[in-house]
This record gives sequence, C-alpha cells and structure tokens, in this order.
Amino acid sequence: MDTSTGIDPSAARLLLLDAAAVAAHLQEDAVLAAVHEAFVLHSRQQGRVFPVIREALATGGVFGIKAGDVPAENLLGFKAAGFWPANRAAGGEPHQATIMLLDPATGRPVCIIDGNAITTARTGAAGALGLQRLARPDSASLCVFGTGVQATAQTGYALRVLPHLRQLRYVSSTGQPHARFEAAFAGRIAIAHAPDADAAVAASDVVITATPGRGPLFSAAAVRPGTHVSAIGADTRGKRELPEGLLARARLVVDDVAQARSIGEAQWAPEIPCQTLGDLLDGRATLARAAADVTVLDLTGLALQDLTVARLVYRQALAAGSGTDISWPW
Repeated sequence: MDTSTGIDPSAARLLLLDAAAVAAHLQEDAVLAAVHEAFVLHSRQQGRVFPVIREALATGGVFGIKAGDVPAENLLGFKAAGFWPANRAAGGEPHQATIMLLDPATGRPVCIIDGNAITTARTGAAGALGLQRLARPDSASLCVFGTGVQATAQTGYALRVLPHLRQLRYVSSTGQPHARFEAAFAGRIAIAHAPDADAAVAASDVVITATPGRGPLFSAAAVRPGTHVSAIGADTRGKRELPEGLLARARLVVDDVAQARSIGEAQWAPEIPCQTLGDLLDGRATLARAAADVTVLDLTGLALQDLTVARLVYRQALAAGSGTDISWPW
C-alpha cells in the first residue's frame, strides 16, 4: 500500500457495465438533470472540455474521442466513439461508443461503460433542454429528418417537453414510409411520412435534423418565421444538414462555440454570432424570443454530458450491485 495516499494498488477494482446494465439505469428525469448539470458546469468553466479528436478511417468509419474533467468533483474520463456504416450489413449498430471513467488522483480506470445508450440519451436530453429554451411553447407541429436511433430519441424528448405538439411529419432517407419509426409514436401523436421535405418544413413549428449529415436537407426559403431548428447530425468537419443562408437569418445557439465552429453547422458560417445553451440554462445570458424569430440549436455533443451521465449510471450500478466487478491491480 502507498502510505502517502492510503491506496493499495493491488486491491484496485474495475467495474464493467454492458448495454443491458446501462439501460437499467437510464431514467429520463435523471438524464435530463445530469445533462443540465453538464451545460451549467461548462458555462461556469468548472468543467473542462478537451479538444475533440474526429478522424475518418480507411475502413470507411469515423473515429473520435471526447474527453474532459470537473476538477472540483473528481470527475475525469473520455468517450471513444464513431460511426461505422458497414455495421448495418452485419446487422449491427453503426454508432459505437465506449466510455471510461478514471480516478483523477491516480489515472487508474474505475469503470468502463457501453456508451451507445448513454450517447443516445444525453443527446436526446440536450435537444430537449434546447427545445424548452428556444422553441415557441405553443409549437404544435414537428418535422423530423431521420428515422434512426437518434431521430427516435429526439422525437420522444420533444413530445415530452412540448405538450402542444399534435402533428409529426418525418422525412426518411429512402423517401419511403418507415414502419418502425411510426410504430414508436403510434397513439401519441398524428404521424405522417413526408415525401416533400420543403413542404414538411414549411408546415412545421419545430424542425429536428438527426441524419448522418451528408448535405443540406431542405431549402432555407422553406423555413418560415417563428420556426425553431435543432441540428443534431453535423459533428465532423465537412458534415452539414442545414442549407446555406439559414444561419444568417437565425438566432444561433450552440453547445460550445469553438466546437460548433470546428465540426458543427457553424463551421459553414463561423462569423455568425452565437450564444451557448449553457449560458441560457444558467441564467448568464437571455434570449428574448420574438414570435417571428427563427432559432437554430447547433449540437455537437459535449464530453461533460457523457461524463455526468456516465457517473450517474456508475453510481446507480454500484448501489444496485449490477455490472461485472473485476480485479484491476496497477
């Protein structure tokens, strides 16, 4: 044992949490609170976000690392994640993520966590917090681009925080109806496949884009005054979902200024002024929304969101005795 620290390296343990263990500890209210905390920590500069690694691979995938810490709370960790489209052909999920929490005093790992469900949940929660601050409270119609895991999560959270929503239109990548996406919301809202993207946007109070970000999804002219747009898919250099000219006529809110201008929608118009969602949530800034304002939320994903939600899952798993606990001497 190291007598100066009271730590016995030979007795160290490592907790492994697979997807099933993670899913058991992801309650929406708790995730919303954890993501809210991450935004506030970032706003107050009490939590650090380290430079993002995001690189294309020769295999056709995209690999990234998001890391950060909260020194005052002894929170340190990272998420290794990316997108491997070829996984679909093998019946697997193209998004892959693994989170590691470390002891900041020693650097030893304390928990390795399947990060897929955490990524989905924390991104959905971030979108929900943005909707609460930026969308018109009386918003009745929603247009969603995408039918995958994240589009489903964003839609579910939207129905939770915008109680006046009555109509959901969705645009699929194939241009055809998507039975599984529709089934996820059957009985909760009127839902219709939208073959004409511009018409769907023009008829909607809220637009959410949750696609791989291969290019603009609709025309800027389709966005009518008073619309809110949440852009989720652009998280890498060269990716975009929004049309040229939209940011110039919108009030732009981002999760992190430098990150959004590097890998988000703001990379296409880095000169556009913006506010951060964390500042709005913490009351450090305000956004008085006029009825005709167009607002855009550009989410690139903060490492602090992964860490606060992972810590939530880790603590709950310890209390419940779930996961696989193994010896990890160092």
